[in-house]
Amino acid sequence: MSDQAGPAGQAHPGSDEAEAAAPDERETEAAAQANALAKMEDLWRRALADADNVRKRAARDGAQLRAQERAAVSLAWLPVLDNLELALAHAPSAGDPLVDGIAAIRSQAIDTLARLGYPRIDAENVPFDPRIHEVVSVSETDEAPPGTVLTVLRPGYGGTDTILRPAAVVVSRAVNADRG
Repeated sequence: MSDQAGPAGQAHPGSDEAEAAAPDERETEAAAQANALAKMEDLWRRALADADNVRKRAARDGAQLRAQERAAVSLAWLPVLDNLELALAHAPSAGDPLVDGIAAIRSQAIDTLARLGYPRIDAENVPFDPRIHEVVSVSETDEAPPGTVLTVLRPGYGGTDTILRPAAVVVSRAVNADRG
């Protein structure tokens, strides 16, 4: 046994044990620090993921809010466009400069709605689509297949996924001799 002498010449009986315990304490402390570092790294990664999720959610919510506002403003302008069309329907002649000006404004309004994502729906002799058409009346006829749009009474605006207003239409139905 190698006893070491202390400053007063006294031997320290457990110094071999103290030296053996020191590496165990260092390993335990290193393991604790590694564990703490791993926890901090995990928290850091979670914070980064949360920040990324917040950024993505804000971008998605912003896009949805812009789309809702674009739809609300476009919907508010539809009565103005309808009144322009009504004025043109009652105008005297197409050679009048005032009528031509109103027609130009109407065309500009229709183009603006199309650029905003709401193209005009006013095609006739097309199959009825409940996503973009609203049936106002049904007409029996042999001249068109059943379920065909015969007349557009009020144009609609939008596409199959973003409808602002459906087109009000008259749809064909097969002639039935039993009705009468």
